[in-house]
Amino acid sequence: MKKLKVGVIGVGHLGKLHSKMFQSIENCELIGIYDSNNETAKSVAQEFQTAVFNNLDDLLKSTEAVSIAATTSAHFQLALKAFEFNNHVFIEKPITATIEEAEELVRISNERKLNLQVGHIERFNPGLLALEHYITDPMFIQSDRLAQFNPRGTDVAVVLDLMIHDIDIILSFIKSPVKSIEANGVEVVSDHIDIANARIQFENGAVANVTASRISQKKMRKMRIFQKDTYLSLDFVTGVSEVYRLLPIDSPVTNGSISFGEIGIGQKKKRLLYEQPETKEINALQYELQLFVNSVLNKTKPVVSGEDGLRALKVADAIIGKINESKMVMQ
Repeated sequence: MKKLKVGVIGVGHLGKLHSKMFQSIENCELIGIYDSNNETAKSVAQEFQTAVFNNLDDLLKSTEAVSIAATTSAHFQLALKAFEFNNHVFIEKPITATIEEAEELVRISNERKLNLQVGHIERFNPGLLALEHYITDPMFIQSDRLAQFNPRGTDVAVVLDLMIHDIDIILSFIKSPVKSIEANGVEVVSDHIDIANARIQFENGAVANVTASRISQKKMRKMRIFQKDTYLSLDFVTGVSEVYRLLPIDSPVTNGSISFGEIGIGQKKKRLLYEQPETKEINALQYELQLFVNSVLNKTKPVVSGEDGLRALKVADAIIGKINESKMVMQ
């Protein structure tokens, strides 16, 4: 079996998890890790029995691909360095701190034919995967992502820290350009936006209403999707998905479905069916890293490409811009 030689750059909370996952993936070999904090690097390397590289260039000379789990502000320079050594790159979300940086990384990765995958992990949530074949043409999406306060992540606005997960998912569902954005948000406990709400309207008429907060008393990560004759509900925390569908009155009640009766009159009468799709036991982080490894070895496009990460960043940046505009008006 061909094994991909992989390194991890930045071994804080996420990077440590990356190291653990790479050790469990059969078709890759964790060559070593690098972190600006050498003591942290030594501790993680000892735990996962891998090498510590004190010099980033030395790591990149020894690897074919790296995952970058450092702070967002460092993403661009670290990815540039990795590309210089012809390394494929997995980079945690958001892809970079600025749109210009993201555009440059996408350009270079395409030019050098190097894979660039962005760590939008919620794409691999078991509950969302269970809904994939039900989602056809969403026209309204409501998402709520609320978290208890954690100092980690407050170096950026909640839009880039939390909301960007839902932005990425929504953009993957609605295949239409964004027409307009309205947004509001405030700083509460940090120097950046801690609570935000955005209404995104697409050119095809679809609308997404997105809320994110990192100062909530309780954790909530839910999404509701409405399309013709279908309502879909997903709890990202529990991984439970629910589907309500209106089908022709003579549609059979299949195994796993429950009939909630009939709606409408005459020829417009339909049957309301409910089902809870089966979810598979999947470690989302391990799965997305496995897909990254597979894409490099098989020379295929990453599931969440650099272009996807750039598109999500552009919308997130526009939301932050609208929030800042509303503040200026209020002043």
